[in-house]
Amino acid sequence: MTIPEPGGPEALTWAEVGDPVAGEGEVVVEVAATAVNRADLLQRQGFYAPPPGASPYPGLECSGRIVEVGSGVAGWRVGDEVCALLAGGGYAQKVAVPAGQLLPVPEGIDLVTAAALPEVTATVWSNVFLTAHLRPGETLLVHGGSSGIGTMAVQLGKAVGATVAVTAGSAEKLAACRELGADILINYREQEFEKAVTADVILDIMGAKYLGRNVDALAVNGRLVVIGLQGGLVGELNLATLLSKRAAVAATSLRPRPLEEKATIVAAVREHVWPLIEAGTVRPVVDRTLPLRDAAEAHRVVDGSTHIGKVLLTTA
Repeated sequence: MTIPEPGGPEALTWAEVGDPVAGEGEVVVEVAATAVNRADLLQRQGFYAPPPGASPYPGLECSGRIVEVGSGVAGWRVGDEVCALLAGGGYAQKVAVPAGQLLPVPEGIDLVTAAALPEVTATVWSNVFLTAHLRPGETLLVHGGSSGIGTMAVQLGKAVGATVAVTAGSAEKLAACRELGADILINYREQEFEKAVTADVILDIMGAKYLGRNVDALAVNGRLVVIGLQGGLVGELNLATLLSKRAAVAATSLRPRPLEEKATIVAAVREHVWPLIEAGTVRPVVDRTLPLRDAAEAHRVVDGSTHIGKVLLTTA
């Protein structure tokens, strides 16, 4: 699926292109399913170009079966069922994937549902644990707790023994977060989150709009990690407040990272998160599954923030 010109959901267009070929260190995956991420919406609108050398097509994760193995690849073979973190190209029937970004489909998870896992697990683990070093007994605040990333962050926070607070904009979304284990429920339309919770770690998707308020909500030695800019690009930060709390602010993105960094993150996810999924402690949350031909409708759903968890697209 291509984007000939930036625009609304209708800008997503079917096109016949050549099959990808596995380069050195890569495999080709026949895609069973992919997922809609906000980065896909931004790319469609012309605001988020793929990294140099990446596929020009949207889709930052997929599940499927390996149909070709390139030179230098060990541990994977044709026919293996996998899911994968991508820099692009998931909205397609086949995609080339660096071997370091492959994950086996967890036991107990079907092949289509596995497409809901790579982006959220890699994002949450890399930011909440590798960057912010959330520890048992601390409090984690997750903005957008009912989103794909949010639902995974809630579960992983609880799995390591943290108290988890969430913000969401409706009683339905907050109820979904409670079912996943959230301890503190904040309706951002009715409450000021910075008065409702003091957090050791904050996972933020809003950016500028919440910057000052997030710092106010941090505990002493707290860590704020900004991973989204839904609330704007430029904000003011009271450095005196930050200094008084001995707090830290980090901003990260996953897609443009070097292959080696992504491989390290994926390996950590396989080691730490996959056992939790296979034990049933953590699960993917899927709002709905649509055929890839209905990608425009899927984009409308995600853009309208009416979903809870992930929206998947199947190639079958």
